[in-house]
Amino acid sequence: MKGFRTRARPIPLFDTRSGSEGYLKELDGDRADSNIDYFHLHRAYECIRAWFDAYGPRRQYVANKFYGHLFESVRVIWYEAPKDLDSTTLFTRLNVGKIPLTDAELFKALLLSRSRGGVGKTDRSHEIAAQWDSIERDLQHPDVWAFVADEASEENPTRINLLLDTIAGDPRGRARPRFYTFDVLRQLMEKGEPSDVWNRVVELHAMVLGWYENRDHYHKIGYLVAVGERFSDLVDLADGKTKSDFGAILDGRICDTLDLTPSEVAALGYESDTHKDKCARVLLLMNVETVRRQNDSSERYPFRIHRSGAWSLEHIHAQNAELLTKAEQWKEWLRLHREALLDLPSIEEDSRDKFVRRIDDVGDQFDRQVFQDLARDVTAAFTLANGSTAAASHSVHSLSNLALLASGHNSALNNAVFEVKRRHILGLDRKGAYIPICTRQVFLKYYTDADAQQVHFWGTRDRDAYLNAILSSAGGVGAYLKPEVPLS
Repeated sequence: MKGFRTRARPIPLFDTRSGSEGYLKELDGDRADSNIDYFHLHRAYECIRAWFDAYGPRRQYVANKFYGHLFESVRVIWYEAPKDLDSTTLFTRLNVGKIPLTDAELFKALLLSRSRGGVGKTDRSHEIAAQWDSIERDLQHPDVWAFVADEASEENPTRINLLLDTIAGDPRGRARPRFYTFDVLRQLMEKGEPSDVWNRVVELHAMVLGWYENRDHYHKIGYLVAVGERFSDLVDLADGKTKSDFGAILDGRICDTLDLTPSEVAALGYESDTHKDKCARVLLLMNVETVRRQNDSSERYPFRIHRSGAWSLEHIHAQNAELLTKAEQWKEWLRLHREALLDLPSIEEDSRDKFVRRIDDVGDQFDRQVFQDLARDVTAAFTLANGSTAAASHSVHSLSNLALLASGHNSALNNAVFEVKRRHILGLDRKGAYIPICTRQVFLKYYTDADAQQVHFWGTRDRDAYLNAILSSAGGVGAYLKPEVPLS
């Protein structure tokens, strides 16, 4: 039936459950608590009866319409099994490939069944069911989930599993046997009271919300989880610690994820995979820290958006277009730079017109060499600013020329100069697209002193100022860097 999932559940053979068939004929409320099957059968009956009672005198009319719908629209799949066929084999064959029950579903059923009232015991099943729904609802909030959900738990449809898995402990990942969490929690309940395990779940839920409400913890934990830290490990670190002590531990863990001195940060580049990963972590942390330190703002770093897309290291200013190899890419690159040339005030009008005519004259008739010669000259026009080259003291691949941006841009834009990218970023920003705060500030020349700004260029002083901001302890990642090792 459309909209429903098929789950692997035992086939309801009532003749194998003593008394169930007879109870269905009478549904005696006085006997409902004597058997878990009777309880659920009676609950279902009461729910159905209440639904019909709500229609008052029209009950029979509604019942007739309901019966007609069942008769005309509902189909039953009936398996006629040979008498000599093993029931376990049949069940396995019919349910293979179906969506299995989760640890959370199994644990919830066991928890509620053992929390019902009895002689000398208070029935807590309704209270726990309500708490369960509330916890699941909180964890379904995308911002709450995004800052604590590590890779192993990110795809969980039942998000309370994150808390249950944490209580159950190791093993982790693919090494975790199916229903491991349920088995561990079942054993814990057998050793003590069901409420002991459930109270731990409630405590973890309160801890998550406490972290979320604490601005510092939210950003630091969100960063750590984003770079691979496990939620369960952070829970262990927080055990028995005050907020200030836990904050200091988080600072230490962040420092460990970078494992860099200031000079090593300055030397980072795009050339190696190891350096790429370090660059990405440094820039992510700088964006997170920039938002975290805005104490007068309610803005938070959106880990939800960070998780929902792919992010790449973008060259702020690309000094050549040699990586472009297709005619379509060459045409797009020239189109983008022609538009930017028309608004470039730093070159004389005659020179600008000459560049535009050269681009127009090429049209569709050009080869790789023609494009590279033209691209080199156009790039030079955007690279020179008041006689100083933009790459005088920085490599094009150095951290001072990199920013985080969503992946998926065409390669012509990836290899464009600063001015072309600035125009594109501003266009995206006007449309409401998410631009990481530090990337936006780079292209708005936020880090460069006003008297040194050249709006259309990314020069040496821009890169120096940007790198200094990254290394700063006040707004960058400086507080999480190791001290320099003194020369012997």
